[in-house]
Amino acid sequence: MTEDLSPAQRYAAARRHTAERATALASFRELYDFELDPFQIEACRALEAGKGVLVAAPTGSGKTIVGEFAVHLALLQGRKCFHTTPIKALSNQKYADLCRRYGNDRVGLLTGDNSVNPEAPVIVMTTEVLRNMLYAGSRALLGLGHVVMDEVHYLSDRFRGAVWEEVIIHLPESVTLVSLSATVSNAEEFGDWLDTVRGDTEVVVSEHRPVPLFQHVLAGRRMYDLFEEGEGRRRAVNPDLTRMARLEASRPSYQDRRRGRSSREADRERERRQRSRVWTPSRPEVVARLDGEGLLPAITFIFSRAGCETAVQQCLRAGLRLNDQAERERVRALVEERTATLPSEDLHVLGYYEWLEGLERGLAAHHAGMLPTFKEVVEELFVRGLVKAVFATETLALGINMPARSVVLEKLVKWNGEQHADITPGEFTQLTGRAGRRGIDVEGHAVVLWQRGMNPEHLAGLAGTRTYPLRSSFRPSYNMAVNLVSQFGRHRSRELLETSFAQFQADRSVVGISRKVQRNEEGLEGYRASMTCHLGDFEEYAGLRRELKDREAELARRGVAHRRVEATTSLERLRPGDVIHVPAGKYAGLALVLDPGFPAGRSNGHRGHEHHDGPRPLVLTAERQVKRLAAMDFPVPVEPLERMRIPKAFNPRSPQSRRDLASALRAKAGHVPPERHRKRRSEAADDQEITRLRKALRAHPCHGCDDREDHARWAERYHRLLRDTSQLERRIEGRTNTVARTFDRVVGLLTELDYLREDEVTEHGRRLARLYGELDLLASECLRERVWEGLGPAELAACVSALVYESRVSDDAAPPRLPSGRAKAALGETVRIWGRLDALEEDFRITQSEGVGQREPDLGFAWAAYMWASGRGLDEVLREVEMPAGDFVRWCKQVIDVLGQIAAAPAEDSTVPRSARRAIDGLLRGVVAYSSVA
Repeated sequence: MTEDLSPAQRYAAARRHTAERATALASFRELYDFELDPFQIEACRALEAGKGVLVAAPTGSGKTIVGEFAVHLALLQGRKCFHTTPIKALSNQKYADLCRRYGNDRVGLLTGDNSVNPEAPVIVMTTEVLRNMLYAGSRALLGLGHVVMDEVHYLSDRFRGAVWEEVIIHLPESVTLVSLSATVSNAEEFGDWLDTVRGDTEVVVSEHRPVPLFQHVLAGRRMYDLFEEGEGRRRAVNPDLTRMARLEASRPSYQDRRRGRSSREADRERERRQRSRVWTPSRPEVVARLDGEGLLPAITFIFSRAGCETAVQQCLRAGLRLNDQAERERVRALVEERTATLPSEDLHVLGYYEWLEGLERGLAAHHAGMLPTFKEVVEELFVRGLVKAVFATETLALGINMPARSVVLEKLVKWNGEQHADITPGEFTQLTGRAGRRGIDVEGHAVVLWQRGMNPEHLAGLAGTRTYPLRSSFRPSYNMAVNLVSQFGRHRSRELLETSFAQFQADRSVVGISRKVQRNEEGLEGYRASMTCHLGDFEEYAGLRRELKDREAELARRGVAHRRVEATTSLERLRPGDVIHVPAGKYAGLALVLDPGFPAGRSNGHRGHEHHDGPRPLVLTAERQVKRLAAMDFPVPVEPLERMRIPKAFNPRSPQSRRDLASALRAKAGHVPPERHRKRRSEAADDQEITRLRKALRAHPCHGCDDREDHARWAERYHRLLRDTSQLERRIEGRTNTVARTFDRVVGLLTELDYLREDEVTEHGRRLARLYGELDLLASECLRERVWEGLGPAELAACVSALVYESRVSDDAAPPRLPSGRAKAALGETVRIWGRLDALEEDFRITQSEGVGQREPDLGFAWAAYMWASGRGLDEVLREVEMPAGDFVRWCKQVIDVLGQIAAAPAEDSTVPRSARRAIDGLLRGVVAYSSVA
């Protein structure tokens, strides 16, 4: 082709080629043995041009290459690069990757648990660590050129998402930001915000998966493609699946067959089921089928820790062996090497031998309840191809580099902490995105197991929706408030918070609402013209009509409520033997009171109405039925018509007793009219306001208009539209400066507690500035009130555990065991202080639903922390608290993290910092101290 170019064109092309070879991107491309994708090149060129970038691309597409180019660029420029991740496991993995490329001496790690080579030019860290460094003004920030924010879509997380926005807002302007996100549907909106707060930011979006993903449904012995083959833009659902779902929906249930289907019909049903071969295959069947199809390694997502462990045991019992003898030996060698530092006496309680057996056969579980060491070994073996089937919870999908040839989803429903809910398209995309290993597989496979009641169209919707929106979860916390005021003062802090993505999104939504208000106002003008009356001001007349209608409705409601109270009071006066007329309900008519039915704990002399159910009298009806009545059977008060003696020998279960007493009831009350209505004069008839309004209406000029009712219809439409417009205007007011208003309330509370005095941060505030966590203010108040003074290390560990632990069990579980003596008293005092703060937050309208308020401390880990810090053995501790080893280690490390903050917080004349350091030493031993990253 160069022969076709003129000499001038050849010269220009040579100049361009020489210039390209001189770029940082050219030297970076030489580090890889594959060609970069267009979106990677586009993002890298933007970075080299000095721009920030937001890269939104599917899982497994290689967006981390852009982050690695930022590292490359920073090193060439002699500057630092921080690579942040949302979870410690991902930080550890990224640290290992970068060490292999750049060497251990140039890469460091900071995760709260570990501090490795912190002076290195490239440091991998969790996002919280960078946030804390920014507030502390750490010297490590000097010379920082680039920050890579991996999995930046995590800012949607309602528990920890605010940290990402804090970092983005507070990073120095000189730092170039590289934001790596899963595919989100509002990447441009997020990019616009980044452009606003960080300067020139290029948005690079790629929806291309380098390894194509095929969707399947495994039902019985067959694996169906979810979509029909075809070139159309909208892929059609496989008609075989639709037919199966329809057949299953029409098939009578077991209960239906019990209700009278003939044995012949049942036999035919059984034969039809056999022919259709539709059932949910077992876990061993699924793994064996995938193995036979050449679709291993596979990750099966099970939304339950216990389910993951059970799945491994089921496969072991079924005799599955996915590794040969040579692979088994390699597994054992690697496991023994990685776990050599684990205390041998703890191996049994950790389930080491059962875990090893599964690994040797190529099977493993992966979830948050596992020991971190075990999880890391599973990840390494899986990447090496020595574990071929992993049963995992969805936490595996959060960026950990464990791609597979296939991904299996057992169900499309999971527990979200409050209820069982359908997984979202975003979650489905994140989970199935693990399928297909770049450079290894030519295609990936996502397999959903057939479940009774499955809707193939719904599944197709999940699989076909490749994006999901990014929503801010940013809220100002107490710690954030004192740190901001300390650095910027109140006014500047408020302005900074107004630049958050949360406020950016709220303001954008206001634009749409404002347009609707504008359209409504145009409609109001038209309605106002249509209701114009030549006799007078019809808007004024319509207002009088509305006032009259509202007043009549109010009096009617008041009358109903009054009659309800009267009815309840009349029921409370009833005695056994009263003959009454039940005014309404299924058992309306004559009845004899057998028991007044007062609520538990109430005597019949009590006249209050605090019990919302009210009395529920047990009566004998004239038709010989004994029934317990409810308040709804008495819409009006009831009065005794007569009194009767109830025979002592009366047995409500005896038909003869009921017949005799009902006969006596009819004879006794036969001469009484069936109902005694109390004449009630309407409240409206005596109401002076209604009289005034009716008089004003009749006197108004528009009352005599021939077109009055036509005008009134337009006036009613005008009023409805005006009411809707007012609601929209209130929504606009509520969304404008929402973050800043929350900040004002937080500052107000902190001022009340003397943490802040205008722009001054007090001694108490400086301590709070060093305490990070969900219960930051509670921790500070406990230190301030010296609740933990004089506690021993184990006692302090127990108390601090209440600030971090959150039970997974339900509210009706047995009360947790607590240490006795000073620790128990201090825990009680901690809960008391929380109660005071909770009341104060209510006064300042600060709620936990906003993500700001202090949740109640949880005492469920106090006994475990106390025992472990006291030197007890792992076997004894885990047996006492019935907790998985992984959870135990994770909570211990979180307690250690807060103890470290307490030890470093300013505290004059206090024994707590020294006790906190000793408590850390007591907790940081055995399996808790062990880490695979040295």
